Amino acid sequence: MSHVGVIDIGKTNAKFAVVDTETLLETAVRTRPNTVIDGPPYPHFDIEGIWNFLKSSMAEVNAHYRLSALAITTHGATAALVDEEGDLVLPVLDYEHDGPDGDRGDYDLIAPPFAKTLTPKLPAGLNLGAQLFYLQRHWPKAVARTRAILTYPQYWAHRLTGAAASELTSLGCHTGLWDFERRDFSSLVDAMGIRDKFPPLRSAFDVLGTVKPDLAEELGLGIGVQVYCGIHDSNASLLPHVLTTQPPFAVVSTGTWVIVCAPGGALDGLDETRDCLANIDALGRTVPSARFMGGREFSLLMGSEICEIEDRVTDRILRERIMLLPSIQTGSGPFPQNSARWSLPPDELDATTRHCVVSFYLALMTAECLVLAGAGGRVIVEGPFGRNRIFLDMLGAATGRPVIANSGNATGTSLGAALLTLGSHARPRLDHAALPPATNASEMRLYARRWRQAVDRQPD
Repeated sequence: MSHVGVIDIGKTNAKFAVVDTETLLETAVRTRPNTVIDGPPYPHFDIEGIWNFLKSSMAEVNAHYRLSALAITTHGATAALVDEEGDLVLPVLDYEHDGPDGDRGDYDLIAPPFAKTLTPKLPAGLNLGAQLFYLQRHWPKAVARTRAILTYPQYWAHRLTGAAASELTSLGCHTGLWDFERRDFSSLVDAMGIRDKFPPLRSAFDVLGTVKPDLAEELGLGIGVQVYCGIHDSNASLLPHVLTTQPPFAVVSTGTWVIVCAPGGALDGLDETRDCLANIDALGRTVPSARFMGGREFSLLMGSEICEIEDRVTDRILRERIMLLPSIQTGSGPFPQNSARWSLPPDELDATTRHCVVSFYLALMTAECLVLAGAGGRVIVEGPFGRNRIFLDMLGAATGRPVIANSGNATGTSLGAALLTLGSHARPRLDHAALPPATNASEMRLYARRWRQAVDRQPD
């Protein structure tokens, strides 16, 4: 297989990419905003808008590259409820909607403990189990006539093929629906009486079927284009390294969320009050993890503004200890109760200085997540932050570990999804050369210690 089409739906953008599995490069990319429709009956994703975008993208790129297969990766905390015909019985809920919070007390009575599900109690719909509880309580007839509850990658696979499946990387990411001890659906699923609505488990590497003939004809695809089961996006970023690297190591997947996955890390240090959790990788292994909404925080603080950082700016920030303390996005992350505080008013700082301070803040939040996940060994940074040298330098200084930035042009999520087509024995060639330490690494280490001390002094 050479050219694989990848459906890659993040919280901020939906993307269709073509990945050459021989070179591990993206040869074509199409994107659109992942729009949220503001009800009724609640804020929900623009499924038809995404579907039309995906169809037009597939048809367009297939005219230039004969797609050999399709693979799928999406953000977590999302599921689609479909009827016998495969149609949605309810809109696909936006996990940032706070509706589930209103039922939190009753949900907590039946939700399994953290020790079972390795799922922290998260706000809004960030726990998929809380979403389903909310939908069942307020739209019971719709849930009752649901034929299948499909986690998000598998919904798109179902729409392409008609085949229904459940998959572990999506079930195991802070849903409350999976019991890590028993390696089975959790007691929550039985308490809600919905076990029979989950299709059989399939591996992310499995071929679920081929594109429906009428759809293939509409898009100009060849006969028998295979569709793979699909994978949760953080696990897609992790997959190339799981296949090639001996633990312990850590992968930092950056996008709307910064998610630290630490194969070989320690589960006993996970703190459910600080957005720690476990994931399940594509090979079925438990992976300690921690996260915060770093991409969203950068966007809130800087918009799309990217600045070139001169040494004099960095030197001033380190010398004067200009700091941003957590958290910009409260309610999640390693300091969910802390309110953000600048050491100097941000409107007194120029854009370049703010960019550097924000990058330091994000690196130090990431370093804290690495500690919480019990990470060891090298740190591999995927996604947009892998192109932010100031972030990488501070992360290396704060952790004292080798830092590797993804040097290919394919994003970790798209590459990982494409690798599903090569099977679990694939061994992609990756550039694992660590970045050299920053020339001012010692000053950065001192700044990192002072930042952490200042966080400890923050009022609750």
